[in-house]
Amino acid sequence: MTGFSERGIAARLAAVRERIARAATAAGRDPAGIRLVGVSKLQPVSAIQAALAAGLEDLGENFVQEALEKMDALGPVPARWHFIGALQSNKTAAVAARFDWVHGVDRLKLAERLARQRPAERPPLNVCVQVHVGGEASKGGAEPAEVEALAHAIAALPGLRLRGLMAVPPPETDPARQRAWCRELAELYQRLRAGGLGLDTLSMGMSDDLEAAVAEGATMVRIGTAIFGPRH
Repeated sequence: MTGFSERGIAARLAAVRERIARAATAAGRDPAGIRLVGVSKLQPVSAIQAALAAGLEDLGENFVQEALEKMDALGPVPARWHFIGALQSNKTAAVAARFDWVHGVDRLKLAERLARQRPAERPPLNVCVQVHVGGEASKGGAEPAEVEALAHAIAALPGLRLRGLMAVPPPETDPARQRAWCRELAELYQRLRAGGLGLDTLSMGMSDDLEAAVAEGATMVRIGTAIFGPRH
């Protein structure tokens, strides 16, 4: 990778951190309470190396085989790996063994497989329940009415640590509409916390709507294009 490209990724990463800080300040929040996950799917290993050199600590991948190849190419790195894509049952063993977080758990059978397959020597796998907001048929997630029962069942499984909720809201350009979808997830999150679940993670917000997500309480934002540029 050229020095110019490395500087470009470092500059974009800094710009995203500044966006998060401004949004948090506007919402009366501490920016330190918002974790940035850099979504590196379909990006070359060299781009990930540049982002890590610029201080990125969390990497998000959508495709299992691609992610495993990157992990092998990079070797041990000071970063946490997040699986944020649709997870198929035949891929759970690899995800349970190699990742630190899974954001897309939307059914109990999937969680049970991850729990059984998490290596005993590794710490519990951090899990977020994916919630289906917006009614888009193309997107996965548990229906909001099913989430509470699913969350309690997952919280009881060994080998997993239920951390919170995740969603991919419909694309919107109107900030008010963006906030409305994020608020729907945030309200569900607060209801589950009030019901006794020890959740601490609200994973929502991407390159185009991170300000709306932060305003509604996101503790984790998943940013790809704004850090890495167009996907290859």
